[in-house]
Amino acid sequence: MASAFLLSLLLLVICSHGGIAQANEAAAGHKESRYVVVPKAAFQSSEESCSTSRVSSPQSGRVSVPLAHRYGPCAPLQTKDELSLAQRLHRDRVRTKYITRRMSRSTRRQSSDASTVSVPTRLGSSYDSQKYLVTVGLGTPAVPQTLVLTTESDLSWVQCKPCNSSNCYPQKLPPFDPSRSSTYTAIPCDSQECRDLAAGIGGNGCTSNWECGFYIYYGSGANTTGVYSSDALTLGPGAVVENFHFGCGHDQEGPFGNEGKYDGVLALGRLPESLVGQTLAEHGGAFSLCLPPTGDSTGFLAFGAPENTSDFVFTPLLTMDDQPWFYQLMLTGISVGGQRLDIPAAVFREGMILASSTTITALQDTAYAALRTAFRSAMAEYPLAPPTAQLDTCYNLTGYNNVTVPTVSLTFRGGATVDLDASSGLLLDGCLAFWNTDGDEYTGLIGSLNQRTIEVLYDLPASRVGFRTGAC
Repeated sequence: MASAFLLSLLLLVICSHGGIAQANEAAAGHKESRYVVVPKAAFQSSEESCSTSRVSSPQSGRVSVPLAHRYGPCAPLQTKDELSLAQRLHRDRVRTKYITRRMSRSTRRQSSDASTVSVPTRLGSSYDSQKYLVTVGLGTPAVPQTLVLTTESDLSWVQCKPCNSSNCYPQKLPPFDPSRSSTYTAIPCDSQECRDLAAGIGGNGCTSNWECGFYIYYGSGANTTGVYSSDALTLGPGAVVENFHFGCGHDQEGPFGNEGKYDGVLALGRLPESLVGQTLAEHGGAFSLCLPPTGDSTGFLAFGAPENTSDFVFTPLLTMDDQPWFYQLMLTGISVGGQRLDIPAAVFREGMILASSTTITALQDTAYAALRTAFRSAMAEYPLAPPTAQLDTCYNLTGYNNVTVPTVSLTFRGGATVDLDASSGLLLDGCLAFWNTDGDEYTGLIGSLNQRTIEVLYDLPASRVGFRTGAC
């Protein structure tokens, strides 16, 4: 357990897939429990093939779907990211700032602030940085759909026929054809389901066929419009969600075409429109995500709570009355090299959003400054490199075969302490994968990179989130 790590400084948990070796105390000059030695290759991208030996799965008895990084060799659709690292970080930064300001109480009170005037719908505010894919079946007979996964949106959608080249972006397989599914139904615009969608700022009235229309606008400027629909969703053998509500998109505009040839989005947010909300009876409102350490291995999306949660540490799930759709936690402390940083509790008062679709973790300014100082001190033997975009703690690791990295742990309300994976959850291309929020008054955000190899259990009925380290 992660909490056991802080109670005993005699043990070091090592993930077999990460290639981490125990630090030699004489060589590193520090206790083994506070530092780990990581081969430099673990920080570099050399993902030429998918390693099936590294495929993990959750505990038995749960419905599980393999999950892969969008641009890695394990992805079901082989696409290439044409953006540079600086461009990707810029987009990640813009999206993070939008979310953290939107969730901050101080910003929401400033109704005249220009940043609060134009906002994407709550059903689809997270598009730009989504990174992980799953494949499910839609319709009867089931047609494979490769979808981008997000916990920050609530309405799932796929591209549907009719959809010509000017209205739909290219994808590997033809768009979903509702006419070929015996279980497809367009939801009527005078139905309660359509009224509920409109209340969620996702409906846009009736179509010419008296069908319920939907519209999703993303912060990137991309948008999708079509018919709110129902069909069978197959998650795995014998695991079918009947009457799954989703958007059948007939008109997609904006930068979708630059993002890869996937078929749509699978939304796992907290509102009733999400897949989680629609499977309360089957899976009890609980699901897990385990993001793989690299693109050449897979993680998993699992539905239902595990029977045995003894390996998890839990923290309460927060809910903001006026913005209940994000998963939000209360961070209470950060440790570097086993030492708790001196950060006033008030710094974390705005909470942290747990995000699967945004890469870098954003900390309140005071917390980030403390982390940066401690991390730089612990890494003083390595030369600093120029910043990469907004990442300002970068290292030149040329000539080093191994890198001695301090452990970094996050502690949440209730005492749940999570040790970030040293080989995959701290550095991005040699840079510390944290940045600041531009103020202590803003909500923070825990990005996907820090979550790698950790099974994150979203337990909505119990209003808690659990963490199990070394899970994938």
